[in-house]
Amino acid sequence: MVKKMDKFKPVAGKNMLIFLSGFVWVAVGTMLLSFSYTWLNASKESGTFLFVGLGLSAALVIHHFGFLKIVDKNLGRISLMEGGKCLFSFMTWKSYLIVAIMATLGVFLRHSSISKTYLSVLYTGIGLSLILSSIRYLRIFISQFNKNR
Repeated sequence: MVKKMDKFKPVAGKNMLIFLSGFVWVAVGTMLLSFSYTWLNASKESGTFLFVGLGLSAALVIHHFGFLKIVDKNLGRISLMEGGKCLFSFMTWKSYLIVAIMATLGVFLRHSSISKTYLSVLYTGIGLSLILSSIRYLRIFISQFNKNR
């Protein structure tokens, strides 16, 4: 029974898993930045540039001290994989759980009474740091792609 189900499992090589990781991080980062931009654009508060500056500062800190470590850990795990692996193995099950919790928290924050202008700092910080950190995935993908040509 398990063997019959295996033929329906989407399989990908290491390089595709690395690309998929980078792509997902860019996509989620872009989504968060678009929320932030929309909120700041609609904001009637003065000092929008202050909120953007705080978000940019947060992004650099989150990128350097948080997400780069996660990227390196994921790249190390993916590089040890042999043969084709499940397409969804670009993240660990623990990471999927963390993503689900963060997405749920994001929904609650967006629907809370917290000012969207203040939330834009958090969304800019996390969104931009995801995009900055994804550059490492995409750089490794491109170097592997060029090496395999």
